[in-house]
Amino acid sequence: MSGIFHSSIGRKFAMALSAFFLMIFLLLHFSVNLVSVFSEDAFNQASHFMGTNPLVQFLMQPILILGVIFHFVMGFVLELRNKNARSISYAKNNGGANSTWMSRNMIYSGLAILAFLVLHFIDFWLPEINTKFIQGDISGLNIDGNFRYYEELVHKFENPLRVGAYVIAFVFLCLHLLHGFMSAFQSVGANNKYTKALQGFGKAYAIILPVGFIFIALFHHFSH
Repeated sequence: MSGIFHSSIGRKFAMALSAFFLMIFLLLHFSVNLVSVFSEDAFNQASHFMGTNPLVQFLMQPILILGVIFHFVMGFVLELRNKNARSISYAKNNGGANSTWMSRNMIYSGLAILAFLVLHFIDFWLPEINTKFIQGDISGLNIDGNFRYYEELVHKFENPLRVGAYVIAFVFLCLHLLHGFMSAFQSVGANNKYTKALQGFGKAYAIILPVGFIFIALFHHFSH
């Protein structure tokens, strides 16, 4: 198994698998958050289920955290290992002509997303961990006896600076996905008659999801 990670192809394949996993999670996360735009009660119910279900909390959540760490660490490893090869190639050819801006700057968009994840964890995940596992309150209720999830979400998006940070982060996510989506499929050998369809789907995914997240943040900022 370790031999897989010692080869360039193996590392790219593992990177692609982690990317697929994170893209599926991103779609699920977006779906739950989008519910908050249409129904406060439905969002509270969905959030309470996700926050108290043992399968989600003790299996999926740790796997997600490990997946995020693995993806970013592997991305940095690949970037460092490819840096010398790229510099030699660019000395012989015009680098800008042989690759897109997005592909050449994946490391920077990745760092911007990582910084956003730290902010997102501070905003939502750490307070949730504190409430459930340190204070021991798994009821999900506020002092008025109502579910607190929607109220907390709205409160976080009152600050225009935080909303601005979220918007910028999702722009970087869009840029990251525009290259990363097809790169992941190419790494697993998915070059066939469906490639054009995958490219179209990848572009739609890379644009619609980040724009959707931006819409959710702006919706709660301006409607409350």
